[in-house]
Amino acid sequence: MIKKILIANRGEIACRVIKTAKKMGIATVAVYSDADANALHINMADEAIHIGPAPSSQSYIVIDKILEAIAKTGADAVHPGYGFLSENAAFAEALEKAGVIFIGPPVGAIKAMGDKITSKKLAAEAGVSTVPGHMGLIGDAEEAVKIASQIGYPVMIKASAGGGGKGMRIAFNDAEAREGFQSSKNEAKSSFGDDRIFIEKFVTQPRHIEIQVLGDRHGNILYLGERECSIQRRNQKVIEEAPSPFLDEATRHAMGQEAVALARAVGYHSAGTVEFIVDGARNFYFLEMNTRLQVEHPVTELVTGIDLVEQMIRVASGEKLSFGQADVKLNGWAIESRLYAEDPYRNFLPSIGRLTRYRPPQEGEQENGTVIRNDTGVFEGGEISMYYDPMIAKLCSWGKDRETAIDAMGEALDRFEVEGIGHNLPFLSAVMQHERFRSGRLTTGFIAEEFPEGFSGVEPDETAARKLSAIAAIIQQRLQNRAVEISGTIGNHRRIVGHDWVVSFGAFRRGISVETGADGTAVRFEDGTALTVDTGWRPGQSLGLFTVAGEVIAAKVDLAGAAIRLRWRGMDVVARVRSPRVAELALLMPEKLPPDTSKLLLCPMPGVITGITVSEGDEVEAGQALATVEAMKMENILRAEKRGRVARVAAKPGDSLAVDEVILEFE
Repeated sequence: MIKKILIANRGEIACRVIKTAKKMGIATVAVYSDADANALHINMADEAIHIGPAPSSQSYIVIDKILEAIAKTGADAVHPGYGFLSENAAFAEALEKAGVIFIGPPVGAIKAMGDKITSKKLAAEAGVSTVPGHMGLIGDAEEAVKIASQIGYPVMIKASAGGGGKGMRIAFNDAEAREGFQSSKNEAKSSFGDDRIFIEKFVTQPRHIEIQVLGDRHGNILYLGERECSIQRRNQKVIEEAPSPFLDEATRHAMGQEAVALARAVGYHSAGTVEFIVDGARNFYFLEMNTRLQVEHPVTELVTGIDLVEQMIRVASGEKLSFGQADVKLNGWAIESRLYAEDPYRNFLPSIGRLTRYRPPQEGEQENGTVIRNDTGVFEGGEISMYYDPMIAKLCSWGKDRETAIDAMGEALDRFEVEGIGHNLPFLSAVMQHERFRSGRLTTGFIAEEFPEGFSGVEPDETAARKLSAIAAIIQQRLQNRAVEISGTIGNHRRIVGHDWVVSFGAFRRGISVETGADGTAVRFEDGTALTVDTGWRPGQSLGLFTVAGEVIAAKVDLAGAAIRLRWRGMDVVARVRSPRVAELALLMPEKLPPDTSKLLLCPMPGVITGITVSEGDEVEAGQALATVEAMKMENILRAEKRGRVARVAAKPGDSLAVDEVILEFE
């Protein structure tokens, strides 16, 4: 058995591998860059070795530095996690040459499946269904346009060495193919050091469903069911689940058999994933094989009870699988929500900074029998860096069926506190409550179709607004009572806290009275209806549990000046709770307008300017590309919203800008 594992990775996956290694009694070594000097995975490991500057190109993906760390610590095995060097054949070869065990597949499989063009040819030879496309390399943008026209739009432009949504674009016409080719090429070179591009047909109404495979060195290869990964944004997975709500047993079996056939064709061992695109008639086509552990592996672990990291370690040690295909059972349902440092209110742009609050929900089995799991690599007070992937954590839920798992996820998201950076928790909550998601009618276009104008939060309906207003009224009553207790009695006078309030937020405005009796507290509205409210919330608590008309609501509570900010289920309201007289006077106050920034192109995220395509005095048209910003390994093209003339160029390529710094100014 392996004695010491070096994890050639960072963040939550490094922490994940360390947990299983500790469970197995195996020592662990972490590696870290300058940016990760205080990272969680360093504290969890038995040893930690510094390997260089913050950029991954100077640290985490430099093979020689990993080999030096192995030599220093005497590690006899390496787990690569995902990303970085996980699918790098040269790395696996270097480890083999050094006599170090690679906890992953054989070099031949990595080479064959790591190149998407070669992998599609091998898949076709193995009898696996493949998507129509051009399997040869493409030299320039004009050739890309010609090939795309021959295949027929829409097409998917993809990096041959890509993964994780990097280096991928969908094109619906010649202009998009030309531009998408160049952007994909740039991202591929930046992320993988390999800018080869190919093109394939984009399947309409597609679902992204993948099969988990697991093989040992003795010829045994199994499939462990499927994962539905259709909820994506810019080809980046956001929510995954196992099993898929779309597959029937016959399709599951057929996909599993093809996945195993492909794995067998390349002599595969260890954990791997075969990804398929599935249309509305359950026709499925091979996309790619990931010769590594997938980000979304926890949902498979939750429904099968199999620890994939443990199996990878045992296989690498030469052990046979201790179970067969007939032993693999899918039990219940699991959901994974990826918590990203991306601000959904700013079109999901990356966000960096310090986690001033990071308090995940309680893990493990819950009172109702559901299970919550949170794979993370961060901690409260830690920094989210611009140098790496924006994922903060993977929150998972398990339930006896899909509805139960979704409800458990919704409650867990409500109780997950993250402050200090922009993040997508509100968006994840909104998806969990979305009727189309709950009914399982998914495609990879779900986010684009259901949120075409981006995400601006969930607008409370009348029922939800009344619940939130009742909570706000109770909070205000307690705040006022506390203020009276602090100030005490002055002379013979003690301020009396009233029971009548006017609660307003957005278009909602209602008169409310708070009535406390022997049966508890009731919030009565001006139309005579009432809601009972019971809570143990006290001033200063950032998360409150409120039982409103029998429903337990976990709401995040903040004081915003004289207002009360409540966040729940993707809703974010700033409630003003005033006495009737103050509320009457407030209606006479003028509205404060935000500053006019319409003549400025502002940097929408912390990042590096990689290109400016206009000069001072240039006339620009609506939709014209103006600048390119690279952040968290993604390239973002900024375009003109309307026609105008450039008055000043305030930034240049190579500049590192903060959010809302000026790039261009218009006349």
